[in-house]
Amino acid sequence: MKRFNYKARDKKGKPVDGVVEASLEREAANIVQKQGLVVLSISEIGPGILGLLSGMTKEKVGYGDVVSFTRQISTMINAGLPITDALLIIRSQTKGSMQKVVSQILSDVEGGKSLSAAFSKHPKVFTPTYIALIKSGEAGGVIDDVFKRLAASLEKDQEFRGSVKGALIYPAIIVIGMVVVSFIMMIFVVPKLTSLYSEFDAELPIITKILISVSNAFVKFWPLFIAFAVGAFFAFRAYRKTKAGRRKTDELAFKIPIFGDLQRQILLTEISRTLSLMVGAGVSILEALNITSEVVNNVVISEAMKDAAVQVEKGFPIAYSFSKHPEAFPFILSQMIAVGEETGKMEDVLQNVSRVFEVESEQKVKGLTAAIEPLIMIVLGIGVAFLVIAIIMPIYNLTSQF
Repeated sequence: MKRFNYKARDKKGKPVDGVVEASLEREAANIVQKQGLVVLSISEIGPGILGLLSGMTKEKVGYGDVVSFTRQISTMINAGLPITDALLIIRSQTKGSMQKVVSQILSDVEGGKSLSAAFSKHPKVFTPTYIALIKSGEAGGVIDDVFKRLAASLEKDQEFRGSVKGALIYPAIIVIGMVVVSFIMMIFVVPKLTSLYSEFDAELPIITKILISVSNAFVKFWPLFIAFAVGAFFAFRAYRKTKAGRRKTDELAFKIPIFGDLQRQILLTEISRTLSLMVGAGVSILEALNITSEVVNNVVISEAMKDAAVQVEKGFPIAYSFSKHPEAFPFILSQMIAVGEETGKMEDVLQNVSRVFEVESEQKVKGLTAAIEPLIMIVLGIGVAFLVIAIIMPIYNLTSQF
């Protein structure tokens, strides 16, 4: 989006100048004219040093910003405000990258572009599902209802993600703390404690020798350990970027005890909620399947949905198309979809299924945290016992010699 300086006159003949954002000079002139001004001259503003630096940074808008924006524009449109007025108010209330996005959308809409076309210019901010829903709302003349549904769905999804992340924060902090404390103990604490034994030339138990050997390895080769960990991380990322690597890791993720089932339930919750939203907004089920398959973050489910879309396009029932992929979709999903096809209430059925998956996901999160906490305590207990025995036993042997 470019910025233009303009000079104009208002209806009373008074000179007016200012800055406007648009893609082309002609679009900038149209925006100024729509404000009731007569354009005298208009010229593009160069990017300058700050503009060049800002252009090098990526557009980063958080999920919470999108949720807040959707709720705001939904509220204003349903209150009767025109789209341009709503965007103008939101632009004045937002900051950072989101403000730039809203400003560009406003300029595009004022320049004559459709709302869906303006949103589609920001694929890193708005998903294909989001844009398809807006396009459907424009075509059906129900854009206010679409934004209302979108806002409710995004808020529900944000609440669900927050509950899952919140439940997993405690175990994650404990595990990271264990790793950091163990690293510090092996490099700084254990060498100082064990140096006492070498002064007395005492015979050390096997468990103490193991501890000293591990500590010495950490002290001598800790840069290699860190380099290996970093290298393994980037190697895994590179492997994940390959088609075979992505599919293999996604398959393995589903096979991890407890966590694999939890991940599947979370994805199914998001998929069923998205399909329900799109079907309710008037998007065809075939288009909804194709769009959802592109945004789902798992190759196994994505490929299953693409194949289901192909089967539906050939004329097969939706339930049958889903039942062909038990590795991705549980039996209850295809069963409920069959009910939706028979009753003609696909939106309600998918919404109910998403609630079922959501409840199951929350239960699995509770089960995961309940399983991790005692496991962490057991590992901590074993580690502390190992350190105590390895350090105290030699001291006890030394004191018994005197």
